[in-house]
Amino acid sequence: MQRIELFRVRVLMPVRINIGTRGSKLALWQANWVKSVLAEGDSSLEVNITIIKTRGDKILDVPLAKVGGKGLFVKEIEDALLSKKIDLAVHSMKDMPADLPAGLCIGAIPEREAPHDVLISRRNCTLSDLEKGATIGTSSLRRAAQLLHVRPDVSIFPFRGNLDTRLKKLDSGEMDAIVLAAAGIKRLGLAHRISEHLEDDVMLPAAGQGALCLEIREEDTRTGPIVAALNHRETRKAVLGERAFLHRMGGSCQVPIAAHGRIVGDQYFLTGLVAEIDGSNNIREALEGPADDAEKIGIALADRLMDMGAGRILAQLQQDSV
Repeated sequence: MQRIELFRVRVLMPVRINIGTRGSKLALWQANWVKSVLAEGDSSLEVNITIIKTRGDKILDVPLAKVGGKGLFVKEIEDALLSKKIDLAVHSMKDMPADLPAGLCIGAIPEREAPHDVLISRRNCTLSDLEKGATIGTSSLRRAAQLLHVRPDVSIFPFRGNLDTRLKKLDSGEMDAIVLAAAGIKRLGLAHRISEHLEDDVMLPAAGQGALCLEIREEDTRTGPIVAALNHRETRKAVLGERAFLHRMGGSCQVPIAAHGRIVGDQYFLTGLVAEIDGSNNIREALEGPADDAEKIGIALADRLMDMGAGRILAQLQQDSV
């Protein structure tokens, strides 16, 4: 009788999942969204959130390209995942390096929010309507290069900080406009601040932009199946194609690389770009094929851009950063 009672207690004990995330308002929105969806799917789950401060959150006065690139926003969270202090890491996919640490994997990629960038200006002007010499704030080499390609007369103001900080600096008059990811603006209910949606022909987004990455330990057979329920098949294919392109190009925040993939029916359409930092030369190409071959298409597109001259740009940028 005693054995049966003990068994019942174990069965009724909730399954606990500890989510690790950065502490910005947007990161917490993303982690809480994942928490709510997991809880809706299984009421027996007990989901907690642990805030982890990354190196990127601590170093705010130096451009990302000068302090290590994408890993700045994920390394400490991944360390906590590997040491089993957390069970699940929630990242913005565009912050993820091309390579994951041994022992970790992408458990799920939920349905993507808008992947594009947006312009927010003090006078609600579009990019083409900004005055000559206008100052546009961004810490992204990818964004800066594409802005200078279409508006070589503007001045780029490199600055970092969370979304609220950037909007406050804009409103205080430190610059005329800023460029941000549409997804973050929409998730925080700030769509009314958008002056212009920047389409692919003006501003190709970062690989994975608008998507979330739910990262887990490869060996975690408990968390894996639970998290897998949040995976969105089409988004995963599209994003993994972009990341295959990024990986082949050796991409990081130190290099202006962009990629955007779309699935239409059973076809995958991928556009990629590598740019000179000053915007003087943007090498862009597109490729399409079966959706099931998204990652192969990403690799093939990267090889094509390398043949078109992207390799020379990357080599020069590497040399300049030494």
